[in-house]
Amino acid sequence: MKNAIHLLQTQTPIQMQSNIITTADGKVIAVDGGHRQDACYFINYLKQITGEEKPRIDAWFLTHAHNDHFDCFFEVIENHFDEIELGGVYFNIPSPQFFANAPRPENDSVRTATKFYELLPKFADKIVVVFGGDKYEIGEAKIDILYTPDYDIVANVGNNSSIVFKVTLGGKTILMLADAGVESGNKLLAKYKGTGVLKADICQMAHHGQAGVTKDFYAEVSPEVCIWCAPKWLWDNDAGKGFNTHCFRTVEVRQWMDEIGTVKKNIVDMDGTQEYIL
Repeated sequence: MKNAIHLLQTQTPIQMQSNIITTADGKVIAVDGGHRQDACYFINYLKQITGEEKPRIDAWFLTHAHNDHFDCFFEVIENHFDEIELGGVYFNIPSPQFFANAPRPENDSVRTATKFYELLPKFADKIVVVFGGDKYEIGEAKIDILYTPDYDIVANVGNNSSIVFKVTLGGKTILMLADAGVESGNKLLAKYKGTGVLKADICQMAHHGQAGVTKDFYAEVSPEVCIWCAPKWLWDNDAGKGFNTHCFRTVEVRQWMDEIGTVKKNIVDMDGTQEYIL
């Protein structure tokens, strides 16, 4: 295997996040995975890149309790667990009660967190609960956890509970933002602005590239490569009435990145599954 980050294309018309990071010394790090319908493709892709009939996932990072990030994991645990070898499951997921008691309760997060904790006994010996400031080494990959759920943030609680982490591998840095919102992004920016901690060569764009963190946040990151977990309709903000006619902000964020001026390459779900060599 190579030092690389992989973007897996959605197997449904719906947006999701599924990334795999591979290392030259043979380690595999999964990030989320998408919907249940993405699970078979996810496993087959792992077989392809590892050359193993029963691939090992050394670390599976689950960023936050939304179905388009988590349901592939549920499907694997419930129906395909014997097809993989699982190392650690890395997460920091608030309780279902936290999401239910938010000023604007989030049913998806309640359902996902409930399901996760129901299934947890099946992989209890593999769990790693992460916190901001934690550092991990998985083969050649060095991982810094920059943010975990902040219970003072009560807006957009599902997305703002995303863990944010930075991977250093092959002389490059990757910032994984999951679905981080404005509020969690601003917390990170207030803490790290000007320190270089948020600077990254590669940035997984928050919330599929729309309605996530602010332009100021991305300016601090100043990436050369952007990863957009966005199918074509979301990339173009087109739900059937034409370019940039829907409610999402992807086109606006694309303009931000053009204005920031550091981006040399966009890796987008709409273009299919892709491998980017570090």
